[in-house]
Amino acid sequence: MNRLYHVPLSPFCRKVRLTLAEKRIEVELVEERYWDPSPDFLRRNPAGKVPVLRMEGRVMSESQAICEYLEEAFPTPVLMPRDVDGRYEVRRICAWFDDKFHDEVTSKLLYERVNKKVMAQGYPDSKNVKFGASRIKYHLDYMAWLLDQRRWLAGDAMTLADFTAAAHLSCLDYISDVDWNRHAVVKDWYVKIKSRPCFRTLLMDQVPGFPPPAHYADLDF
Repeated sequence: MNRLYHVPLSPFCRKVRLTLAEKRIEVELVEERYWDPSPDFLRRNPAGKVPVLRMEGRVMSESQAICEYLEEAFPTPVLMPRDVDGRYEVRRICAWFDDKFHDEVTSKLLYERVNKKVMAQGYPDSKNVKFGASRIKYHLDYMAWLLDQRRWLAGDAMTLADFTAAAHLSCLDYISDVDWNRHAVVKDWYVKIKSRPCFRTLLMDQVPGFPPPAHYADLDF
């Protein structure tokens, strides 16, 4: 059995989960307290980070590397364009969310509101929360600008870029930190992603002490 070591509200883990599910690859999910890693986990990934995917005798880490491996090993359905310019654009947008969005928004909202409590690291820093709440507006505006020109974030076909963005936004939606009324085009894009079969297990996630809002699992929110 393939096995994915993860935490439910990690956008990096969710990106891999979406990719696996879209390609219909069965995997056992194993929650891993990476902030208090066991010796076994550190042997699997000395960096001490999730996700870690064990598949066919391989142990793989780093979400982007895992997803691109899955795309090459299991090319159907396609999540990366075949042309070099298209692949560049997908990778650029993946990096935008995994680096810039993560640094400015995910780490300032999700990690302050949820991770600190789960990891027993104290109370949220109000300055960080305020900064994240301000910066998410900029990122939603950028997404709207892209989607006004394209059907999907990186072009006219759904790609790994859309899964990367949806992974981050779904974590924030779990704690009601996304203003879906800011741009109808962004909400419509998320509805399309959220309605895909690969998204179902994400909508069933539950974090003890942090129940999701009523709209979280609603496909017509």
